Amino acid sequence: MSLEIESVLDRRRLKRSTTLWRGLAILAGAVALGALTITGAGTGWGWGPQKQIARVTIEGMITENRAQLRMLKRLEEAKHVAGVILVVNSPGGTTTGGEALYESLRRISEKKPIVAQFGTVAASAAYIAGLGTDHIVARGNTITGSVGVIMQWPEVTELLAKVGVKMNEVKSGPLKASPSPFQPLDDRSRKVTEQMIMESQKWFLDLVRTRRGVATAEIPGLEEGRVFSGREAVQYRLADQIGGEPEAVRWLEQERKVAKDLRIVDWRPATGTAWPLPPFSEAAGAGVVATVRGAVKGVLEEAGLSTMRLDGLVSVWHPGKTE
Repeated sequence: MSLEIESVLDRRRLKRSTTLWRGLAILAGAVALGALTITGAGTGWGWGPQKQIARVTIEGMITENRAQLRMLKRLEEAKHVAGVILVVNSPGGTTTGGEALYESLRRISEKKPIVAQFGTVAASAAYIAGLGTDHIVARGNTITGSVGVIMQWPEVTELLAKVGVKMNEVKSGPLKASPSPFQPLDDRSRKVTEQMIMESQKWFLDLVRTRRGVATAEIPGLEEGRVFSGREAVQYRLADQIGGEPEAVRWLEQERKVAKDLRIVDWRPATGTAWPLPPFSEAAGAGVVATVRGAVKGVLEEAGLSTMRLDGLVSVWHPGKTE
């Protein structure tokens, strides 16, 4: 009787062990299959990735984003990427952010063709990014241009006087920390600030002349910082053609001999997550981020702070606020 019990227990133990190993094998297979299907985004997963066209999106306020620049470096070195579409939808940002983007895009263009597709707005530092590509496709009503540099700061001296606050300072020279929100702007500080702005503006205009092959002084309002529609931009050779992504892909295929019907893969900066999230988790995370971002934006708008400027030199376009 005891032998029969032992035999039954042995069979049960064997069955449990077999089930465990079978489950682990299925899990390993699922992980391997998932790894094989993951492409782009520089995740480091996948074996023998297929040829593709990478799509990089530049949107919102442009800054010198290190994660984004690292992603562009990986894209530059990715041998399975045959061409790049740069989707731009941004009013601009910091001048150094546009400069860093431009330099990264020029390095990519030395190894593979890159075409810009302008969306709703591609102005100021965002237009600098477009200058880093080999070809610019814009929508007919894209807002673009705004070639210029700006530095803004508030002056609160009268407000401080009304509330009885006085700012004291000791500094090494009259131009140290000038201009300052706590002191009226004097002629000398204004002059050196204007010199810095105009030097950066000269750099921006030289980029336009070199990359677009135009005489900027002959384009109405360009050196004064005006914006253009996409149609006007093509007319003045600030962009190459009207269209969207299909036209961008067609240019890669026809003008740069990129193979037809390649898959277009979105490349995004690393998020810091060690393991790639499954699609449903990524979508859920994006929804949470969008909700939080919308709530913060609403608070800023209610407080009248939604148009706060960035510190430093800025190449950004924004419409005037009306009541």
